[in-house]
Amino acid sequence: MTANNLQDIQVGDQLPALTLAPINRTTLALFAGASGDHNAIHIDTDYARKAGMADVFAHGMLSMAYLGRLLTQWVDQRQLREFAVRFLGITHLGHQITCTGTVVERFEVEGEQRIKVELRTTNQYGEIKIVGDAVIAL
Repeated sequence: MTANNLQDIQVGDQLPALTLAPINRTTLALFAGASGDHNAIHIDTDYARKAGMADVFAHGMLSMAYLGRLLTQWVDQRQLREFAVRFLGITHLGHQITCTGTVVERFEVEGEQRIKVELRTTNQYGEIKIVGDAVIAL
C-alpha cells in the first residue's frame, strides 16, 4: 500500500514497515542533543547502573519519533490529526526496532474522510515496546 492511493485504503491494510539500525550510544547521544532530553539514565552508564539497570537505554520519545517517521514517510504530516502512544517496555542497546501500522477503521468527521491506524514498535525478538494509534485525513 502506498500513499498514492489513499482513497483506496481498506481496513486491514498495512503501512510499509520501517526497520531501524540497532540502538547504540551514538544514537542516544544524538537524540539527547536534538530533543534536549539529557536524562542521565539514557547517556551515563554509571548512573544507569546505580539506578539498577544493566546499562543505558533508549528514550521512549525516540521510539515515538520513529513511529512518527513511519507515518510521515507514508503521508504528508499535514494529514495527521491525532498521534498517541503507550510505552510497554524498555528499548535496550542493540535492539533493532521495527515500526508497523495497520489500518483499523475508516470514518468521516465534518466531511473529512479519515482512517485510524494502530501502531507498534517491536525489537528483533518480537517484543512489543510501544503501541499507539494515529488518525490520518485522506
